[in-house]
Amino acid sequence: MAASASHCAHLTILYFVVFLLFVPFFCPVISLPATSDSGNRLPTNQTFRPSKEILRLKRVHAYLNNINKPAVKAIQSADGDVIDCVPSHLQPAFDHPKLEGKRPMDPPERPKSNETMETVEEIYQLWTDAGESCPEGTVPIRRTSAEDVLRANSVRRYGRKLRRPVRRDSTGTGHQHAVVFVNGDEYYGAKANINVWAPSVTNAYEFSLSQIWVISGSFGNDLNTIEAGWQVSPELYGDNYPRFFTYWTSDAYRATGCYNLLCSGFVQTNSKIAIGAAISPRSSYNGRQFDIGVMIWKDPKHGNWWLEFGSGLLVGYWPAFLFSHLRSHASMIQFGGEIVDFRSSGYHTSTQMGSGHFAEEGFGKASYFRNLKTVDWDNNLLPLTNLHLLADHPSCYDIRQGRNNAWGTYFYYGGPGRNVRCP
Repeated sequence: MAASASHCAHLTILYFVVFLLFVPFFCPVISLPATSDSGNRLPTNQTFRPSKEILRLKRVHAYLNNINKPAVKAIQSADGDVIDCVPSHLQPAFDHPKLEGKRPMDPPERPKSNETMETVEEIYQLWTDAGESCPEGTVPIRRTSAEDVLRANSVRRYGRKLRRPVRRDSTGTGHQHAVVFVNGDEYYGAKANINVWAPSVTNAYEFSLSQIWVISGSFGNDLNTIEAGWQVSPELYGDNYPRFFTYWTSDAYRATGCYNLLCSGFVQTNSKIAIGAAISPRSSYNGRQFDIGVMIWKDPKHGNWWLEFGSGLLVGYWPAFLFSHLRSHASMIQFGGEIVDFRSSGYHTSTQMGSGHFAEEGFGKASYFRNLKTVDWDNNLLPLTNLHLLADHPSCYDIRQGRNNAWGTYFYYGGPGRNVRCP
């Protein structure tokens, strides 16, 4: 009881000091567990140090002041998000020295294709459900909260992937894949329709994602990647909604790049899509299926890498100067799912990939990618050739490829994680 009372007293003092420091800036003051600067809970026998927590909170506050830009309108989403409508020229990308004082580029020429533009059921994001929208000339940005940052290992690492080996033989890294990929040529983009689900993620620091990777460089310190798709990440977003996301790095996840708009890099040009916002509706088992169109391609004129969402909706671009190898072209394109398994309970995670069901269950049950294409040097969309399949833990998550006239090249993938064959 004495130890408990002492701990409560420390917390009371801390919250009061935090209140004095931050009440002019945000309210209400959040309740915090006793954590180290790395984000780990302090052992019960370790002395609690309010000064260290106050320093960490100051860092959080400074970061929030920098990343949350002045908005002309704020929209409250049903899932708890706040979407800020930020003037386009004030978005985080323009904090970059090479973009300071500039405006977004004009839309590029879309890759050429002999197929007609597909008409698909519109995919919405939850923040638009109430009929709210951002004015022209602004971009919708998910507001970052103190709680978001405090879930990360540190303020410095918030919004960034932990550096890890990124070879496709990911055994032992905790990252597990079920993917198809092409390599051995020069690639200038990729396109696919990605089935959207809400897989269960059983550990707060694990995730499940389905995405396109545009890759160049070696799998060492100079790896360049551009990534886009959907993910469920309780650590990053504080919930289990599938969210539209992007990522980039030019040095194998060491110091450059970030998720979404959490650093200066990606330039958003669209006022209707909020990167990092929840996708709605989602697919249901043996029920209706929903997918999102995602295309990434290199603008032949200026060399920037553009992102398209849905049926022709340009989201924005990654400036060419962010990269080294990707300034010219990609050397690998990859499509599929990835989870991270921390084995926190001593056995394989039950975090699901895709729908949480194996590829053999097929349509309406397993998750899929369809209409896989790459972009060539002349800005043409082409079907995939020399396709490789990889499921590095096939008893936990697997993959099965096919082709037909309606879906072109497609595959089913995913799984439940822990099961009798995946202990």
